[in-house]
Amino acid sequence: MNFKALLLSAAVPAVMPHPGWAAEAAPTRPTVVPPAGFAQAGSLADREIVVTASMIGLKADETATPVITLSGDQLIHRRQATLGDTLAGQPGIHFDNFGGGASRPVIRGQTAPRVQALSDGASIQDASAISPDHAITTEPLLLRGIEVLRGPSALLYGGSAIGGAINLLDEKVPTSVPEGGFAGVFEGRLGTADDERSLVGGITAGTGPIVFHIEGVHRDSNDYRVPGGFGERHVDGSYNKGSTVSGGVSWVGDRGYVGVAYTRQRSEYGLPGHNHDYEDCHPHGSRLHCGGHGHDDGDHDHDHGHDHDEVPFVKLRSERFDLRSDYDDPLPGIEKFRFRLSFTDYEHDEIEGDKIGTTFKNKAHDIRVEMAHQPLGGLRGAFGVQHSDGKTSALGKEAFIPEADTRSTALFLMETLDIGPVRFELALRKEWQRIETTRGRFAKHDPFSISGAAVWDVGGDYSLAVSLAHSERAPNVQELYARGVHLATNTYELGTATLGKEKGESVDITFRKTAGATTFTLAAYHQQYHDYIFARTLDRFEDFRLIRYTAADATFTGVDGEVRHQFTSDFGLSLFGDYVRAKLEDGGGNLPRIPSGRLGARADGRWGAFSADIEYYHVFTQRKIADFETRTPGYDMINATLAYRFDVGTKADAEIFVRATNLTNELAYNHASFIKNASPLRGRNFVFGLRTHF
Repeated sequence: MNFKALLLSAAVPAVMPHPGWAAEAAPTRPTVVPPAGFAQAGSLADREIVVTASMIGLKADETATPVITLSGDQLIHRRQATLGDTLAGQPGIHFDNFGGGASRPVIRGQTAPRVQALSDGASIQDASAISPDHAITTEPLLLRGIEVLRGPSALLYGGSAIGGAINLLDEKVPTSVPEGGFAGVFEGRLGTADDERSLVGGITAGTGPIVFHIEGVHRDSNDYRVPGGFGERHVDGSYNKGSTVSGGVSWVGDRGYVGVAYTRQRSEYGLPGHNHDYEDCHPHGSRLHCGGHGHDDGDHDHDHGHDHDEVPFVKLRSERFDLRSDYDDPLPGIEKFRFRLSFTDYEHDEIEGDKIGTTFKNKAHDIRVEMAHQPLGGLRGAFGVQHSDGKTSALGKEAFIPEADTRSTALFLMETLDIGPVRFELALRKEWQRIETTRGRFAKHDPFSISGAAVWDVGGDYSLAVSLAHSERAPNVQELYARGVHLATNTYELGTATLGKEKGESVDITFRKTAGATTFTLAAYHQQYHDYIFARTLDRFEDFRLIRYTAADATFTGVDGEVRHQFTSDFGLSLFGDYVRAKLEDGGGNLPRIPSGRLGARADGRWGAFSADIEYYHVFTQRKIADFETRTPGYDMINATLAYRFDVGTKADAEIFVRATNLTNELAYNHASFIKNASPLRGRNFVFGLRTHF
């Protein structure tokens, strides 16, 4: 299918959702989910939250492709130390856990570098795209909301979001004056499986148009416990300790705001699964050679004589400055203006014993300007420009990527047009990327992406949406120039400097019922990639693999969705599930680390001051495995929440809650994880929390 030609010839006007724009009738300053909001998960109000990623005020059940939103109680109770753990369990979303300190979301079978995390519409600059043991530098306990854009709706954020974009909504830059001039929230949490002890706090104060905000988190958790079938009581190196502090100040007016914030993050977490028996392994052509140089006959021998009892750990430091502004009617013909500028200084050391083994650094800035124009002949839309520049480096014995400067500039446009019961959408983005290494190597690519959609109001409460997209992604530094041992994933990585653009064409179909006692969102998709870039395993010795980044044609086909019935105003039941099939074309086999199918149910209710929910889902055995992979058995998961809310005086309220996960204490392995056998999922865990808002 040549969707690119089809879309260009059709030129269907539209807009794709993008972070930061609120509803047309709402102020630019987002007030959708206050940090201490107690919107009941699954309630009508929660389902009708306007997605800030839509400038035309679309709700989560009105977008052309499914958008998942987490806010209020639903987010508060589900938040964990990592973004992947927080989102796991949502339809179409899995995670690639790496102990207790790092976990990236996997959306419809894809993760970094095709899934991008955004901080209120601005890129998060860290090292998480390089390796699954590198944490995403966000603090879930400080978020007021999360929006997950899937499929073509994430196109406006470039190739790094070709598989999806996750917009993290925070309050570090104040956007409105609190009622009475002062507001705050505090929370304490205790966990049983990892002895978690977390404290969260935030205060916002304003005088006149000037508003100040300060917030922080301190977390301390030990190695988490797992069921006895694992052979050990804990997963060694799964601990996570850290703190995050942010401070911001804004000028807030009737038509908008401008503000700045500083965020400082420090953390330390272990790296399970490291095996130094393989640190001398190296390639001989497409064969892996481990051991002394006397073994050139192809046999896999090794005898290092090392004794490494201590688990390596990461010591992370990140400092970030954000400048944000949203403004209504700034110029004639311009309806809304949005500005995001961020500077990030990121560094982490991988430490073995008392010595630094490898240091990863990323110094980057990102600027994004968007303007929404006034309606023109029925057309409504926006246009913008984005520029980013990042210098990455790895120094030490696992420096498998060279020091490099990656610069990217992009222009994007989006439009929408309503014709009768059908809303047409079009979005396009043109990028120019240049990578230059200190070794004198450079690569230039100019990806172009375009997406069109039609959303048909069938009548009554039903809608049908069809989206077509052509997306392109430029290869990153790792895929082009990697060479060296990477013990975190037990691999020796080889890049391919001749890689070109990755091109994908996709069809998404979404069928919804949005009102009444029974509601649902059902989606099916097919993605066809040309020159899909992936890490192909060339050879394997024990748990160590030789991989090369290569390109081949591939397809992703899947379904995901949720059906909900509200029996009464206080009790509802949902059924949800997802499945993705990812394989190389022309008999090339299956793609690696693709999550298995999942099917589950969730019930939630409220009785006076009490609220509760319980969910069960089954993850099926993954038998569609790639070369050198092993089958991953399925498992059952039962989670539950119980909460009680009460008033504290006349101007404050509080909530006591307990969140239980893996109630049956089942030994579960995650097929999407690089270290699934060394890091099973957490055993039975209870998190006790007290949260107050004033």
